[in-house]
Amino acid sequence: MPDQTLLLKNADVLCTMSGPEEHENNIESEIKGGGLFARNGIIEAVGESNSLPQIADTIIDMKGHVVIPGMVNTHHHLFQNLTRAVPEAQNSELFGWLKTLYPIWSNIGPEHVYWSTALGLAELALSGCTTSSDHLYIYPNGAKLDDSLSAAADIGVRFHGTRGSMSIGESQGGLPPDSLTEKETYILSESQRLIETYNDNNRYAMQRIALAPCSPFSVSIDLMRESAEMARSYGVGLHTHLAENVEDIEYGLQQFGMRPGEYIEAVGWTGDDVWHAHCVQLNSEEINLFSKTGTGIAHCPCSNMRLASGIAPVRQMLDSGVKVGLGVDGSASNDSGNMLNEARQTMLLQRVNSKASSMTAREALKVATRGGASVLNRDDIGVLAPGYAADITAFKRNNVDFSGSDWDPVASLVFCGPGKANYTIINGKIIVSEGQLTTIPMEKLIHEHNKLSHNLINLST
Repeated sequence: MPDQTLLLKNADVLCTMSGPEEHENNIESEIKGGGLFARNGIIEAVGESNSLPQIADTIIDMKGHVVIPGMVNTHHHLFQNLTRAVPEAQNSELFGWLKTLYPIWSNIGPEHVYWSTALGLAELALSGCTTSSDHLYIYPNGAKLDDSLSAAADIGVRFHGTRGSMSIGESQGGLPPDSLTEKETYILSESQRLIETYNDNNRYAMQRIALAPCSPFSVSIDLMRESAEMARSYGVGLHTHLAENVEDIEYGLQQFGMRPGEYIEAVGWTGDDVWHAHCVQLNSEEINLFSKTGTGIAHCPCSNMRLASGIAPVRQMLDSGVKVGLGVDGSASNDSGNMLNEARQTMLLQRVNSKASSMTAREALKVATRGGASVLNRDDIGVLAPGYAADITAFKRNNVDFSGSDWDPVASLVFCGPGKANYTIINGKIIVSEGQLTTIPMEKLIHEHNKLSHNLINLST
């Protein structure tokens, strides 16, 4: 197959998310009139446009755009976008919210998982996201993680599918209904099957698998330990919810006699192959544990606000050297899937929690890009530099959102609100062009998704 080359040129600003000291050819972090050249989905050259090769199979003039690395979503429950704005769950905190939605989610099946994944990843791509994880932890009516993986491949987003699970139901002191739990032997056998079938540990992989027992209040300590053992035997990641709110902390103290930090140490869930979602209620000792062990955090600001879980101490985490990325979380606990909005809310929350200088716009963008890449334990995405994947997003500036922001085009992406990507390129392929998804017709996507959401509404009334 002949080489496929890509040239982006004349960007108002190309922001690499790296410093010149990181690269042999002294690439600046922000290049006016910048561009890049990629071959077969891998960046070969970055710099001022006149310094790049001028011939390519695909050439895009980025005049009027700010170009940044594709953003990385480190925590999501894509199936939940079928249940956005459910009235009974609108004003509940985490445990009450879950108890309201569990019975509705028990009616989903393979079609629901496929189309919710496809729509959710399309929504993310349209916001400038190029890599997403997904935490699927319920499998009623024949649904499987395979359905999510198939949808991700069809949309074209780089995807970390996590095999979630719940094994401790209400009858055993857990939160979920028994009907949504699985036997732990089956969970482990499915985990092994998925790893052996789909996981790709090669550089620039489009699909990876991680193991993700849902939470301390829905699985046993044994499953946590056995999942960690299996994951490490295959070299895959580990993911779960941790310290999301005060109720979460109280449950751990009552059931295990442990705070979150003690719990994750006891089950072997620290290290650079582990990332935990939320971590709103970590104390200083636990933050230092995360830093010392290289354990990552998926920060979900909008979800944390929506469920009144609190404000995660992200400033302290970053200052302590903890790996922090962003997550939009489930669309039923956020009701949106816009990565740029998560970056904006991250910045604003740290400011309202402390002072206006607590976080800059550029720091928020860094967390959204190379921060997320680090959390997913990847060194091939999140930066625009030679040797990295051609995962790129570009925001058009000649519109009402950014009018008047020529003072600082890069910072405007965060300060001026959650814009939509004009281009999203993944592995060198154009997934969003002129603000339109290129892989699946949006009309079909929305039609199928709404049909299945209405199916759930009808079953719940």
